[in-house]
Amino acid sequence: MYPNLTLIVGGDERSEGSAGTLRLTDPSDGSELTIAPRAGRAEALEAARAAEQGAAEWAALSALERSKIMRRAADIMRAQADDAARVMSMEQGKPLAEARGEWLGSADLLDWFAEEGRRVYGRIVPSRAPNIQIQVLKHPVGPVAAFTPWNFPAWNTMQKVAPALGAGCPVVIKPASDTPGTAWLIGKALLQAGLPAKAISVIWGATSELSDTLIKAPEIHKVSLTGSTRVGRIVAAQAGEALKKVTMELGGHGAVIIAADADLDHLIPLAVQWKFRNCGQVCVSPTRFIVDASIHDEFVRRFAEKARELKVGKGTQDGTQMGPLTSASGLGTVMDMVDDAVGKGAKVETGGARIGDSGYFYEPTILSGMTTDMLAMNEEPFGPLALVIRVNSLDEALAEANRLPVGLGSYLFTSSMTTAHRVQKELRTGMLGVNHFALALPETPFGGVRDSGFGSEGGSEGIEAYLTTMTVTTMMI
Repeated sequence: MYPNLTLIVGGDERSEGSAGTLRLTDPSDGSELTIAPRAGRAEALEAARAAEQGAAEWAALSALERSKIMRRAADIMRAQADDAARVMSMEQGKPLAEARGEWLGSADLLDWFAEEGRRVYGRIVPSRAPNIQIQVLKHPVGPVAAFTPWNFPAWNTMQKVAPALGAGCPVVIKPASDTPGTAWLIGKALLQAGLPAKAISVIWGATSELSDTLIKAPEIHKVSLTGSTRVGRIVAAQAGEALKKVTMELGGHGAVIIAADADLDHLIPLAVQWKFRNCGQVCVSPTRFIVDASIHDEFVRRFAEKARELKVGKGTQDGTQMGPLTSASGLGTVMDMVDDAVGKGAKVETGGARIGDSGYFYEPTILSGMTTDMLAMNEEPFGPLALVIRVNSLDEALAEANRLPVGLGSYLFTSSMTTAHRVQKELRTGMLGVNHFALALPETPFGGVRDSGFGSEGGSEGIEAYLTTMTVTTMMI
């Protein structure tokens, strides 16, 4: 049921790649999904050159015509939702319901930026002289290299593709080698909808080789990455050598401040749902639960009780609420972090062990008694691991939330507007959810501060990243 993948280079499908082949496996049991062609430097260069040719054709279309093609692609995606969700679940591991929701949300992103592209306005600046007109115009930046991760292979791809296309820019997509099928389906839907062939490429292979080639290619004018802070520094430095525009959505370590007046009846089910969705492999996953001492014990007890109710299993099985981690390395990281924390005095409230010996399953895990010398408190776990810290005041809570040099998604649960206003002012984060965990919408900017990157995806800010500004002054003669 998994498709036979082909590289897409300037709209052309290739069943062979210059770098050989790639074996794709199901993270739930290690079984082979397919053998896919693997792109190398040759395909990357060809995709960049095709994008340069496609730029003229795509940008020459009116914003209305571009919008029609994008919306047609969104409708095609919606019709494919069930099949696409199964492909995503097979290659990434997440439950079908989550995969289907992500796919449909990605279609909504495409719809939204189809219309946002029609609202790319310049402006008239009042002149100082009666015979001078001053205009500010917006133009597409040009071909884009989009590097996307494996944890949300549809949403993170579309966060880059949709605003780029809406602005009039062609895109070369380099998806993670663990999950190329989802991005491939997106590329196919766009081509089916009428996107000019040279305006889209989807290639995968050795990350360092493809990224190095695309970033250095003179045809590429903009680089967008979702990845770790370490990789972000490398990519930003490479792009900076050529003064190329970049958007970086990098790592986080989601702090959740739980004040003494938090409504636990409201919080507990949400905490379990959002902490363990996608097996915790979410850049804005709530991770450090910073809990006021007066409600700490009750919170931990109820949080653990609710987490034990989760049904863990293969993503394609009915009723599964949490699937496996996507890779052996991810599983190993979580296991090492739990061992380190327990060895330094943390208490396992629930979970704490691998499930079986087939696939990359790990129990939904909650640790209490966390201290700042523990590995998981300083490096993003990116797995089904919740860390609980007891604090005695809001001052302590803010100090812990701001301790790390990252700031992507953070959360606050309180019944006090005074507390909410203070946290909004003092918490160093790109996004804050107050009494809920939902942050990503097509119409809102998504991005972080400090080591969590720069620039925003989503919202009107998202399309600005794919535009350049031209000032035109005209003397009437």
